Amino acid sequence: MPVVKFTYALKRFYPGLKEVNIKASTVADIVKKLDDIYPRMSSYIIDEQGALRKHVNIFIGNSIIEDKISLADKVSEHDEVYIMQALSGG
Repeated sequence: MPVVKFTYALKRFYPGLKEVNIKASTVADIVKKLDDIYPRMSSYIIDEQGALRKHVNIFIGNSIIEDKISLADKVSEHDEVYIMQALSGG
């Protein structure tokens, strides 16, 4: 199962947040299944149309996902998936 890891900054929204293994074949599957572990987390990650929110980045290994609209990027059972808050400011 892919392991899903989160940046520390997300702990302010989800204090009990820790990495989890999720049986999934796409990033979209992971996002949907995260709600079972962390209720309403998908609403933080995706917008009302199911696209990745502007303030969130998802990486599979060292590569940012390509499909930010439907999250159809494939994941394998040995992948590490990183969900992180995009930082901005100046």
